Order: sequence, then structure tokens, then C-alpha cells
Amino acid sequence: MKISELFFSIQGEGKLAGVPSVFVRASGCNLRCVWCDTPYASWEPEGGDVSVADILSRVCALEAKHVVLTGGEPMIMPDIGELCSQLKAKGFHITIETAATVFKDLPCDLASLSPKLRNSIPTHREGGRFAMAHDRLRINIPVIQNFIDTAGDFQLKFVVCEESELAEIEELLNQLKGWTPADVLLMPEGIDADALSTRSVRVAELCKRTGYRFCPRIHIALYGNKRGT
Repeated sequence: MKISELFFSIQGEGKLAGVPSVFVRASGCNLRCVWCDTPYASWEPEGGDVSVADILSRVCALEAKHVVLTGGEPMIMPDIGELCSQLKAKGFHITIETAATVFKDLPCDLASLSPKLRNSIPTHREGGRFAMAHDRLRINIPVIQNFIDTAGDFQLKFVVCEESELAEIEELLNQLKGWTPADVLLMPEGIDADALSTRSVRVAELCKRTGYRFCPRIHIALYGNKRGT
């Protein structure tokens, strides 16, 4: 697997926010979100190929119980199945953070699904050369439903920039089955404390109206937008 970084931190987002976790960040992505906060794993992927055995050895050395497979997009990595199986055999709790455009039936305790709204389309970035491909791939309802149906637990996490995006979220949710409001998380877009603060109150008010969960970004508040956190 091509890995951009592997580090020990706390989970900053979602149902397991605050839990100490090892993060294995795959490098490479089939999408190009305009606001991507890890361009070194998507727009300009960095890192080298690391064997499953080496990843497992490094994870075990950190003595954590939770492992987060993230990216980029971990589901497009050819060795993701073997890695999940090896981690599960060692007794780790596995979270897979994915845009839910590609499905594979893998051992997974929490599928963190982040379907990309229209606010992610890179209409102007790099002359818009990725916009059409990104827009075509960003939502795959059957894939999202497969994750919901097969994962041990799941969450649907949406990056929100404006209140008007709630209608888009609910249009998507209406096409899915088997979720409750407690499974839906609204997260303000932003890669620094000021941007998050500006949007957080608005997003929290949306959660109060809908019963969806507010999703903080604890790692940004603690460390800023830095690699390895």
C-alpha cells in the first residue's frame, strides 16, 4: 500500500471523537475535493509503498486498540483487504474512513462514510480539469447502502459550508435505508480554528433542528492543521 503517513493521535471526528487511535493514511484518491485538507494524499499524493507486514509491525508498536484507515481513499488500495484481516486477527478495532464511492466487504467495526456534496466540486481549482470526473464519481448510492448493510457500525458524515446544503443532504438520505438521525453527522468545513468557529454555530443550529449530530474537529482545535495529528 502507498502510505503518506502513519501516526498515533486521537480521533478528532465522529462517533469515536476523543479515542486514542493509530492512523494509517493511504496515499491516492479517486476524488479531488476543492477543500481537501490532505492534498499530500490526494491532489499531490506523497509516500512510498509499505508492506502489510511493515504496517502491522508499526501499528502494534504503538500499543493502541483503535486503528483508523484513512486517506486519500483507502478503499482503492489493493492490499486493504489483507491489512484489515491482519488487524482484525490482532484484535484491533478498525475504523475505515471513506468517501463511499468504492465498496469492498472488509472486516470493519466502524464505517465512517463521507459522501461528498456539491460544495466539494473543484470547479475552478487547477482550471477545473478535475471537476467533471469528481462530480460524476462523488455520490454512489448503492455503495453507501452496501456499507450501511454490512458494517458493524457506520456513520454518515457530511462536510457543511452553508445552511442551504441541508436540502442536498436530506435528498441523499431519502435514497438510503437503515439509518437514524444519530448516524448522521454534520461537520463544519474548515482547516483552521477561525474558519471552524465561524461555521460551527450555524451547523450546530442545523443539528438542533434536525436531530443530527454535530461533528467537531478536535484535532484542529488541539494541534492546528498539521500532519501527524
